[in-house]
Amino acid sequence: MSLELPRVVIVGRPNVGKSTLFNALAGRRVSIEDPMAGVTRDRVSFVLGVGDRSVELIDTGGIGGVDEQLLTAEIDRQIALALQLADLVLFVVDGKLGLQPSDRAVAERLRQLGLPVLAVVNKVEGPRDQAGAGEAHALGFGEPSVVSARERLGITDLLERVLEALGEAAVVPQMPADVIRLAIVGRVNTGKSTLVNALVGQPRMIVSDVPGTTRDAVDVPFTHGARQFVAIDTAGIRKEKTISDSVEFYSQVRSLRAIRRADVVLLLVDATQDISRIDRQIAGEVQERAVPCVLVVTKWDLARERATTGQYEDYVRKALPGLAWAPIAFISAQDGLNLGPLLELAAQLHDQAGVRVGTGELNRVLQRAQEKRRPRPQGGRVGKIFYGSQVATHPPTLVLFVNDAALFEDNWRRYLLHELQANLPYAEVPLRLQFQARAPDDEGRRAGE
Repeated sequence: MSLELPRVVIVGRPNVGKSTLFNALAGRRVSIEDPMAGVTRDRVSFVLGVGDRSVELIDTGGIGGVDEQLLTAEIDRQIALALQLADLVLFVVDGKLGLQPSDRAVAERLRQLGLPVLAVVNKVEGPRDQAGAGEAHALGFGEPSVVSARERLGITDLLERVLEALGEAAVVPQMPADVIRLAIVGRVNTGKSTLVNALVGQPRMIVSDVPGTTRDAVDVPFTHGARQFVAIDTAGIRKEKTISDSVEFYSQVRSLRAIRRADVVLLLVDATQDISRIDRQIAGEVQERAVPCVLVVTKWDLARERATTGQYEDYVRKALPGLAWAPIAFISAQDGLNLGPLLELAAQLHDQAGVRVGTGELNRVLQRAQEKRRPRPQGGRVGKIFYGSQVATHPPTLVLFVNDAALFEDNWRRYLLHELQANLPYAEVPLRLQFQARAPDDEGRRAGE
C-alpha cells in the first residue's frame, strides 16, 4: 500500500532536462543526469517536505523516446501509470530549442487526460534562451515557469507555484522520522524490481530479463500494517570490467550509496545461481557500513525441490561468513511467498538497532567476557577493558576504554563481538566497537565496577 501524498509528475520528450529539474526540486542528486537520451526508465520518486507540506516528486522517461534495449513499451507504460496517479503535471520543454513537434504531441496527450498542468521552460540561462518561453504560451497551460534546472534558477518560484496549485492537498505531515528505508540490492537479475512491485502492490519498476534494466536508485514509499517503509530499488551490481558507459557507472555508485543511507538492507541472493564474487563484494559493503541486513533468497519456488532451507542456509553461511549475524529469508516475489514476514523481520531489525542498553548491563557482559577469555599477552602486557559505554544507535556503537588498543588482536575482537551480540539485545544486527586508550590513573575503573 502506497503512502498517500499528492503526486507531482514531471514529463516531457527526451533530453529536455527532466531529471535535472527533478534533482533541483529535490535539492539532491536522486535521478541520474546524462546527455544520452532515454537514461530514465522507471518512475523515480522522492518525498519532498517544505514546512508543513509534503509532495511526492516523480521523474519519468522521455515521452516518444526509443530505448536501445527495446524497453520502449515498458517505459511508456510507466509514464502512463504515473500520469494516472498524478495530482499535478510539470510539462518540461527546452527553452534553447523552442517548441518541437514532439512537444506539441505531448501537450495534446496531456489535454486529453484533463490533468492540471504547469508548463516549465527549462535551460533558460540568459536573454538569448527566452525564445522557448514565449512559444510555451501557445501550449495552452497558462503562464509557463521559466527555469534553469542546471543553474538552479527559478526553482524556488516554481516550487511555490507547485504548492499553490496543490493547495490543501499538500498540507499533510512530512515523512515520519521512524520510516524504515529498505535498500534492495544484489547483482543483476536477482529479482529486485519484481520484489519492489510485489511489496508496493503496483508495477512501480520495469521488470525485464534484460540485465541492467534498472538504472536509478528509485525510492518507493509504502506501508505494511502500522509500519511505514521506503523501498530503494537499485541497479544490479556487476563486475567493474563489464560497466560499459557513464550511465552504468553512476547506477553502480547509487546502488552502493543506497546501502549507506538505508536503515535495513535486503541483500538478494538468487537461489537458482551460485553465490559469486559480486555477492561477496556487496556483503562486504554491508558489513563495512554496519547496516542491519536480511539475506533474502529469491526465486525459492524454483529451487526448493533441490535443497531444504536448512541445507541452503548452511551454504549461504559458508559463502558469506562476514554476515553471520544476518537472518535469512526465503521468498518468491512472483508468487508473493513470505513477503509479509520479510517486512516484519526488517522492522524488527530496525527496532533492534535502535535499542540502547544500560551501562551496568553492558559492563557486566564485558567483565564476564574477559573472565571467560583474556586477550593474548603481547610483550609481557595484556589488554584490559576498564569500562564501556554505548554512544550511539543505528548502528549500536560501543566505546570501550582500555589500557592500550594495540593489545587487542583481531581474533579476540571478533570473540568479544560475538559475546556482546549473544548477551545483549543485538543478536541479528551489527555492532560497532571502538577501543579507546585511557590514562594510567583510570586503570582502577574496571568493567562492572
